[in-house]
Amino acid sequence: MEHLVFIINPKSGVEREKAILKAIDEKLDQTQFTYEIIHTEYAKHGTELARKAAQKGAYAVVAVGGDGSVNDIVAGLIGTDTALAIIPKGSGNGMARSMEIPLKEYEAIDVINRGNTIMMDIGYANDRPFISNAGVAFDALISKKFAKSTRRGFAIYSWLVTRYMWTYKEWEWQLKIDGEEIKEKAFIISVANGRQFGYNFQIAPGASWTDGLLDVVVIKKFPKILGGALVMRAMNGTITDSPFVDHFTAKEVVIHHPKLKLMQTDGDAHACENTIRFRLDEAKQKVIVP
Repeated sequence: MEHLVFIINPKSGVEREKAILKAIDEKLDQTQFTYEIIHTEYAKHGTELARKAAQKGAYAVVAVGGDGSVNDIVAGLIGTDTALAIIPKGSGNGMARSMEIPLKEYEAIDVINRGNTIMMDIGYANDRPFISNAGVAFDALISKKFAKSTRRGFAIYSWLVTRYMWTYKEWEWQLKIDGEEIKEKAFIISVANGRQFGYNFQIAPGASWTDGLLDVVVIKKFPKILGGALVMRAMNGTITDSPFVDHFTAKEVVIHHPKLKLMQTDGDAHACENTIRFRLDEAKQKVIVP
């Protein structure tokens, strides 16, 4: 029998956790698996718990949460033989949606039962790992504002975007994409391993977490009145067809601005230096997928 470790953030709420525990009890194939449930207690605790689970030989660690929780757990699993599994319970669930992992817990557990695995690429931003995407400019600002909000969900995310979009001042950025230097005044620069931010907002609709390449999406300065049209393109997977968007694929990316102090990785905002170097490790992490 293989052993699973479910890592749950108690901030998800008592009722939500009860539903998850009920689904595990009723749906998990306990002829295949033994399991335990562990709760995170502080920031980045998921990384420590995942690392300990791998050291003890767990078959898989199940991240119960959103992209930020998955990111924490992957950081503890990289370089081990322990697989990652996901029960999506975050706000946007960008990577789970990209991987077509069901958002309903019973169906997500059935994916674990079937046990199909792939080897996922892992991105790095100044040696900080990310699974879905990392970025700067307006993207990082909204990640910071969203983290400070006491509410979650698409409505509050949309409200923040609408509130800050009109007053946001674009900078001229220096980029180096596989050695080619580019200067661009940009609203968002996203370096993606997965297709979307979450909520089906597809920032990099052609991205693949198994192709050995990073997708670089630059949303250039645009008339703000057209913001809604860009959102619609993102929702239907055509944002890279916009004349206000440049799209590249690369092995290595460097982003620089002398005033740069903030970036985001998998939706979590971080302080950073004024130069960020992005790279990719191919086929680095085993993941259970449909």
